Amino acid sequence: MTVRVLLVDDQPLVRAALQMVITDAPDLVVVGEAGSGAEAVRLAAEARPDVVVMDIRMPGMDGIEATRLIMQSAGPARVIVLTTFDDDDHVYAALRAGASGFLVKDMALEDILAAVRVVAAGDALIAPSVTRRLIEEFAGRPEPAARPRPLPVDGVTEREREVLVLVGRGLSNPEIAAELCISPATVKTYLTRLLAKLGARDRVQLVILAYETGLVGRPG
Repeated sequence: MTVRVLLVDDQPLVRAALQMVITDAPDLVVVGEAGSGAEAVRLAAEARPDVVVMDIRMPGMDGIEATRLIMQSAGPARVIVLTTFDDDDHVYAALRAGASGFLVKDMALEDILAAVRVVAAGDALIAPSVTRRLIEEFAGRPEPAARPRPLPVDGVTEREREVLVLVGRGLSNPEIAAELCISPATVKTYLTRLLAKLGARDRVQLVILAYETGLVGRPG
């Protein structure tokens, strides 16, 4: 299956570089380019891409609002947010808006293509430096007056909670398997159950849920 990609960046040179490398990939095709958030929302509705590679900082409507509007549409595309800054203050907001990936522009183009394929397949991907920034975002917030909200369902087992905590800490499947002395295949089974029970779309939403419910505390 050919993955349909929409490129969104206010810098033509960035779009041109991505367009060039995607054109050489037999399983990917660019179905549109946008230089603003508003144009991205319009083209997403018209071109029906599978994946949108979205710049976060653009004049007018930024990538966060554009992502939110695209995710609210019928049959939404999956969005990878691409930024120049791995310490961008908008990491959490972009993920809350529905992004399935968050990458930095200094990554190798081949790594960005690999991320497009991962996200198109239904998984989520966050650059390691961005995961650290996400954790710092939570660490820097004042403690809420109210208690963290409980998990949406009571049917999560103790072992599933342990897996969710480790996902929230940014561990990979092999690392979780080693921590809990189980196989990576078993970890994948637990993640599948968690996604279904919690109504989460992907791993990114599980990370956010782990923090918002207080299962993973602020570091330090």
